[in-house]
Amino acid sequence: MKKFVSWNVNGLRAIMGKGFMDIFNEINADAFCLQETKLQEGQIEMDIPGYYEYWDYAEKKGYSGTAIFVKEKPLSVRYGIGIDEHDKEGRSICLEYEDYYLLTVYVPNSQNELQRLDYRMTWEDSWREYVCGLDRKKPVIYCGDLNVAHETIDLKNPQTNHHNAGFTDEERAKFSELLDSGFVDSFRYLYPDREEYSWWSYRMKARERNVGWRIDYFVVSEKIKDKIKGAGILTDRFGSDHAPVELLIDL
Repeated sequence: MKKFVSWNVNGLRAIMGKGFMDIFNEINADAFCLQETKLQEGQIEMDIPGYYEYWDYAEKKGYSGTAIFVKEKPLSVRYGIGIDEHDKEGRSICLEYEDYYLLTVYVPNSQNELQRLDYRMTWEDSWREYVCGLDRKKPVIYCGDLNVAHETIDLKNPQTNHHNAGFTDEERAKFSELLDSGFVDSFRYLYPDREEYSWWSYRMKARERNVGWRIDYFVVSEKIKDKIKGAGILTDRFGSDHAPVELLIDL
């Protein structure tokens, strides 16, 4: 049984002062995937005993960025998705193992007034093509902040957020298209009706009031969905505006 965890830390240096390493050690995951590290190379030293570490940095300082810490050394590592337009923001790392691929991804936010929605649509098509290509070789597990609440059950206030970034018809349709390409949302697969959230605005005491969105996911190739043994949102772990999400899978 493998335990994988994903967390948008909203700035790794900031969360290090909020007990990140205690949480990391307590969870004791086989793979711990991060998004929005907001780092450049050399800005932090993290030599964690028992883990191999891999980093993807954005060219823009203090922006985006991903990382993976794993107990088992991968056969190969790939940064980005092989398209220059998409690979300047440190958004994806792919680790290849004998029987599967494991990826962390930080999907672009469509931003206020949907300034980046057109780019987001292009990115979504490229990402789907990329993971489908991997899936043809061996099963895929990818995780991260996907910046979309897929269904109305996935956010507290769907009516007032319709057409806002993360809950546009276009973003939701792209995620449906990806799932229809041979993937499952592991949390929703196990819990069709459960209302839990993984992100809360810092404004208006949203987390205290649990006015949130579920935008952090583990997505798994449909061919191994029967190996999913658990999926959860670790809402008792603090330090970011996101909660970590977890996958237990029998690989």
